Amino acid sequence: MKKLSLQTKIILLTTSLVLLTTAVFGGILSYQEIAEIKENIGQRAQETAIGISAMPTIVEAMDDEEPALKIQPLAEYLRKQVGAEFIVIGNRESVRYSHPDPDKIGKRMVGGDNDRALQEGKVYVSEAFGSLGRSLRGKAPIYDGDGRVIGVVSVGYMIDDIEAIIFGNIMDVMALALLTLVIGVLGSILLARNIRKDTLGLEPREIARLYQDREALLSSIIEGVIAIDKDGRITELNSSAEKMLAMDQSFLHTPSDDILPELRMGETLTTGNSWKNKEILIGGTVFIVNQKPIWADGEMVGAVSTFREKTEVQEVLETLSEIRQYSESLRAQTHEYANKLYAISGLLQLEETEEAVRLIQQETHHHEKQTKHTLNHIEDKKVQAILLGKMGKASEAKVELSVDENSSLAQLPAHVDISKVIHIVGNLIDNAIEEVESSDRKEVSFFITDIGNDLVIEVQDSGRGIETGNLDQFFTQGYSTKLEKADRGYGLAIVKQAVEDLEGWIEVDSTPQHGTVFSVFIPKKTMEVA
Repeated sequence: MKKLSLQTKIILLTTSLVLLTTAVFGGILSYQEIAEIKENIGQRAQETAIGISAMPTIVEAMDDEEPALKIQPLAEYLRKQVGAEFIVIGNRESVRYSHPDPDKIGKRMVGGDNDRALQEGKVYVSEAFGSLGRSLRGKAPIYDGDGRVIGVVSVGYMIDDIEAIIFGNIMDVMALALLTLVIGVLGSILLARNIRKDTLGLEPREIARLYQDREALLSSIIEGVIAIDKDGRITELNSSAEKMLAMDQSFLHTPSDDILPELRMGETLTTGNSWKNKEILIGGTVFIVNQKPIWADGEMVGAVSTFREKTEVQEVLETLSEIRQYSESLRAQTHEYANKLYAISGLLQLEETEEAVRLIQQETHHHEKQTKHTLNHIEDKKVQAILLGKMGKASEAKVELSVDENSSLAQLPAHVDISKVIHIVGNLIDNAIEEVESSDRKEVSFFITDIGNDLVIEVQDSGRGIETGNLDQFFTQGYSTKLEKADRGYGLAIVKQAVEDLEGWIEVDSTPQHGTVFSVFIPKKTMEVA
């Protein structure tokens, strides 16, 4: 079944209300009009009857031998003056002395409603069916000089005429009601169109669906989102923003500059300027903030701010940097193998078959030695990829990177933060390769195992070692033993941070001129909730 539009609902509802109201009040007015008209005409008939009954000419004529000769002309004259349908005057026996139809003079009055006037001397209004039809009558007794009732005056108006008057008045009321109904319908149409314009032509169900979609969208955004209106009050606060800023929905409709002055959203409303990737310190945490005003029909109606913790952005950038390094290492390895293939091709062209076979065997043995254990005993594909990439980099630097035969690693769970594992393994191996590049022995050994309660990672190099006095500051960001190079001292600091995030620890065993061993221990129970 097709649902009614908002405009149709408003028109139907307004029309129904106006129609119902008009019908109720029209009925009340009509009822009051009928009662009032009858009362007024009855009152007029009664007052006319009283006036005629007190006229001396009428009273004196009642004793004449031919009362009708004086009473009939006078009664007809008065009837025409007051607009009555009839004025009938009769004696105590209800015999007529006047009537609009002269032929009915001398006959008894019809209707049976004279007793109260003739017998009790009452003045009243009655409704009865007379010789002319159904009529509304005013009755008054005629008294002689001694106070005796000697006759009755009946002034009447036909019910049909009264009803015609009532119908005419009701039609006027209905015309007014119809006009009110038309105005109500037109008003409802204008109201519906105005509401539809304000809602951009959307139906309530469509607005509700958009609201639900917006709430779902905002709750799924990893970045924090805060929106304010043109008065600077918070109108939107998604779940990520609540978590990052330790806020809740109770902060809605409060001035943003009072709650979060660091964002300076009120300034954006004033200047209309936007921010992009701006670092702001809020509550001891550095956030990367994007902020811009909201415009509607050329008018600034608010502002929105999105933000994310800087550490998260840095982790993504560092991961991308590691991936780029792996890509470059694989490219270097490809280049190296291409050169060896050219050498083999040259030997074959010179018919040095034995030398070509020897070179192939040598390379095959070296490749198997490098990768066989990695692929057979280290099952996690992500760690395999890291090691293969680093092997390419070591090969390019003429460094022998070997994986300890006792290494063993099962598939890491999906919830393990692979970026932290990349930071630890990648930076330790990179640091070891750089350390042995200037040494006579260019050897780096890697060991990993998950046997027991901890994940253990060890990287050993054959470099110059570390002086005992430098061990305490070795993991400090910015510290480096390679003073001749700029932008150093970040690799081991990143390793330390990643290990601490996994609630692990690092041990360093170093002997000057004999190399260094870095050992990392990460509890498995921490990895399970990481």
